Amino acid sequence: MSVKPQKNRASRRALAAAAGLATVGALVAAMPAGAQERGHGHGKDHGHHKPARTVDVQLLSFNDLHGNLEPPEGSAGTVTETQADGTTKAVPAGGVEYLASSLRTARKGHPYSITAAGGDMVGASPLLSGLFHDEPTIEALNKIDLDVTSVGNHEFDEGATELARLQNGGCHPVEGCYEKGKKFKGADFPYLAANVTDEKTGKPILRPYTVWKKNGVKIGFIGVTLEGTPDIVTANGVKGLKFHDEVETINKYAKELDRQGVKSIVALIHEGGAPASASYDYDCDSPGAGDGISGPITDIAKGISPKVDALVTGHTHQAYVCTIPDPAGNPRLVTSAASFGKLYTDTTLTYDRRTNDIVRTAVKGSGKKGSKSSKHHSPAPSNPVSANHIVSRDQKPAKDMTDLIARWNTLAAPISNRPQGYISADINGRGSTAPEKPLGDLIADAQLEGLAPADKGGAVVAFMNPGGIRADLVHKASGSEGDGVVTYGESFTVQPFTNMMNVVNLTGAQLVSALQQQVSGSNEASPKILQVSKGLTYTLDMTKSGAARVVTDTILLNGEAIDPGKTYRVAMNEFLAGGGDGFAALGEGTDKLVGASDLDLFNDYLAAHSTASAPLAPPVTDRITVVQ
Repeated sequence: MSVKPQKNRASRRALAAAAGLATVGALVAAMPAGAQERGHGHGKDHGHHKPARTVDVQLLSFNDLHGNLEPPEGSAGTVTETQADGTTKAVPAGGVEYLASSLRTARKGHPYSITAAGGDMVGASPLLSGLFHDEPTIEALNKIDLDVTSVGNHEFDEGATELARLQNGGCHPVEGCYEKGKKFKGADFPYLAANVTDEKTGKPILRPYTVWKKNGVKIGFIGVTLEGTPDIVTANGVKGLKFHDEVETINKYAKELDRQGVKSIVALIHEGGAPASASYDYDCDSPGAGDGISGPITDIAKGISPKVDALVTGHTHQAYVCTIPDPAGNPRLVTSAASFGKLYTDTTLTYDRRTNDIVRTAVKGSGKKGSKSSKHHSPAPSNPVSANHIVSRDQKPAKDMTDLIARWNTLAAPISNRPQGYISADINGRGSTAPEKPLGDLIADAQLEGLAPADKGGAVVAFMNPGGIRADLVHKASGSEGDGVVTYGESFTVQPFTNMMNVVNLTGAQLVSALQQQVSGSNEASPKILQVSKGLTYTLDMTKSGAARVVTDTILLNGEAIDPGKTYRVAMNEFLAGGGDGFAALGEGTDKLVGASDLDLFNDYLAAHSTASAPLAPPVTDRITVVQ
C-alpha cells in the first residue's frame, strides 16, 4: 500500500507508544515481520498522464553525523577541496542548520526524493546533544525529513535498550524529561539493524529493512553496521547482542525483498574505506585510479549480491563516490559523505517501471557523467550522476534548526559555558594526522596524574585510545567566553563518552604485547597508535611489518627498560581495559580499580595546570619516534 508520510510517521509513533518497548526482548517481539513502507516524495507528482517507463529517483545521503548540531570547530569543521591549479584548500562546512538548508534546496524539482543515512547519527556527540542523550539530534533529523538510516557502532554506546528508546520515544529512564510538559517522541524514521540479533531469540533487534514506495515506485533499504562493532564499543553497550557478517546478511535480505517483488535495493552499510585522495571532489574512477578506494568496504562491495543497486557507507569519515563492480561485473555505486554533516551525496537512481529495477550506470564523482550498463535490457537513462556536495556555511541557515539549537543551548548553558581551563594555542587531537597527537599526550598525562596516587590506583603509565579523542581543543572557538578559554562543552566534545577509568596490573611482557598490537593483527592494515603518558618512550619503525614495527629495545619507562616479568599498574579507560580496538593484552589486566571518569580527570588537569594568565601550551610530541 502507498502511505503519505505524515500518516506513516504518526502511525509509527502510535504503535511505538502502545508497544512501550523498554528492553531488547520487547523490541524484538514487537518488530513487524514484513518491510516498513515509506513514501515521502518531496515535491509534486500530478499523475494526470501515463507514467514514463523510467523515473529518476533522487537519493540524498550522509553519514556519521555524531550529534554535531552546531558547526564543528577547527579541522573537524572543514573539508579539503582540490582547486583548478591542483592545489587544495580547507573549506568550512557543516552544522545542522546548513545541512537542512542544503537538503531542502537539493530536493526542489525532484518529486521522487529519498534521504538516507549510513549510521552513527548519534554517539560521541558534542555536549549540546550528548548531555541530553542525543534527543536533540533525533529531533533535528525528524525535522530534516530523514527517511531511513542504518545503525552504526556508536548507536550502541548506551546499549540496545537506549537505542530502542531513541527509535520509539519516551523520556530517559534515569533523568526523565528534559523540558516540562514535553515527552520525547522518538525517531520518525526507522533505524535498520539487519545484522544485529538478540543472543537469546536470534532475531534482529530492529527492522532489517524498509521499503520506500510512491506511485508504484518501490525501493528497498537494508541496513547493517560493521561486524566488528563489539571490538570498538564497550562490553555493556553490546551485551546480549550478536553481530553478523555484513555480506551474508545483506544478501539474505536482498533475496527476501526480491521475493516480495522489490527489485530496487540500496544497502546502508556502516563500514567504509579510504580513498586515494583526501579531497572530497577526488575523481575516484579516474583512469589509472583502479578502484580508487581501499579498506574493508572494497571486499564487502565485491561480495554483495547484484540484486543490490547502490551502497551508502560510512564509519571511516572519508568522502568518496566510486564504482566497484558487483559479482556479476556490473558497475555499482559506493558512496560516503565524510562526517559531521559537512557533505551530502546526491545520487540519481533511474527506476524502470517495467522491470521494477534500477538501471545501472557507471558514474563519476563530482557530477561527472559515466558509461551506461544495466542488469536488464532497459532503456538508457538520461545521464544519472552522483556527487558529494559541500554543506556550505555561506548559505542561509534553516530557521527551524536555528531555533532548535537555541532552545537546547538554553537548557545546556549552565553546564556548557562553565570554564575548565585555558590554552595558549590550538591543541590538536582528531585533526592531527600524526601517530602521536598533542591532545593525546595531554589526555594521557591527565589520566596518569589523576590515578597515580596510591589510593587512586597507583598508576605508573596511562594509555589512551586515539579513536576516543573526538575533536581538537581550539584556542579561539566560536561562542566561547574568550580566546583560550576551555569550557565544559568544549572538553566534553573532546571526550564525550565519559568512560570510567580503570587501573590494572599488567606484566612488562603484556605491556610490550599491547604496544605491538597497535600495528599487528587486526590493526596491521590500519594501525591504532595508543597515546601514552609522559615517561614512556619508544620507536616505531613503519618500514617493517606487523609486530616488528615496535622496536622493543627502545621501550623505556622513566628511562628504564621494561622488565617482562615485573608487574606495572596501568591506567586506561574501561573500553581499552575490556580489550577494545584489538588490544587483547590490555584486557588481561588483574586487580582492577575503577576510578573517576576520563572527562573528570581531564577537566581536573586543566584546572590544576592553567590559568588565564598562565595558559596551558600544546605538549611537545616527543614520546613516540616514528621511522618511515
